[in-house]
Amino acid sequence: MRCLLCLLVLLFTSPVAAAVPTEQARVLRVYPHDRSAFTEGLLIRDGWLYESTGFENHSFIRKAVLATGKVVQSIAIPSQYFGEGIVDWGDTLRSFVWHGGKGYIWNLKTLRQTGSWSYSGEGWAMTRDDRTIIMSDGTPVLRFLDPKTMQVSRRLTVTLNGQPLAMINELEYVHGEILANVWQTSLIARIDPQSGRVKGLIDVNALWIKAGTTDPGAVPNGIAYDKQTNRLYVTGKYWPYLFEIQAPAAH
Repeated sequence: MRCLLCLLVLLFTSPVAAAVPTEQARVLRVYPHDRSAFTEGLLIRDGWLYESTGFENHSFIRKAVLATGKVVQSIAIPSQYFGEGIVDWGDTLRSFVWHGGKGYIWNLKTLRQTGSWSYSGEGWAMTRDDRTIIMSDGTPVLRFLDPKTMQVSRRLTVTLNGQPLAMINELEYVHGEILANVWQTSLIARIDPQSGRVKGLIDVNALWIKAGTTDPGAVPNGIAYDKQTNRLYVTGKYWPYLFEIQAPAAH
C-alpha cells in the first residue's frame, strides 16, 4: 500500500499535476461512526445515513441516524459475497458486490429485496445523476447505467492531466460533478461527467490522521451528499468519525 501511495504522491505532485487545483478538506462538524465498519458505500436520503460494508460474512446495508450513528435497520448481503457500493433510485436502493456480478434491488423503507440484476467485471461503487446510475469498477472507466434495465448506456474514461486515472472507488454526484475517492490515497477527484477530466482534487489527509487508524486497509472511502441541506460528509474504512466538510461550490 505504501509503495502505491508513494507512486501516486509523485504523480499528483509532479510539475504537470500542479496544474490541477488541490484544496484541503475543510471540516465543519464531526459525528461518530462505527469503527468496525469496512465502509464501501455511503449516501444520505431523507435525512438518514445509509451505509454498505464489505468482507464475506460481514457485508451489510444499514440505515442509521446521521447525528449519532445509531443503526435503526440492517440487512445482510448473502454471506459468500463481498458487499460494495449502494445508490438510491426512486423508492429503491441498489447495491452490488465486488466479485460475482450480483446486484440487488431493495425497498428503501423496509430494506427487503425486491429484485436483482447482473453486470460484468468488478463492482466498486455507485452514485447517480437525475437520469442515470454511475458505476465504478476499479478501472479508469465509469459506466452509466439505465436505471430501468441496469444495462450500460455509455462509458466514460476518467483522466488526470490527460492520463487515465484508475483505482476510482466510492462515488458521489455533487453540483454537476462526480466526486470519487482514489483508493489508497487521501485524494477525492472532482470529475467532469461529460469529458471525464479531473477538474480538481480534495485532500482529506488531515482527516485520515485524525481518524487515528493503524490498519493498512483503513483508507478514506465514503462520500455522501445531502442535496436538501447542501452538506457533504466523508469517512473511511474502520474510521471512528464521520466528517462534514465544505462542499465544492456550485458552477
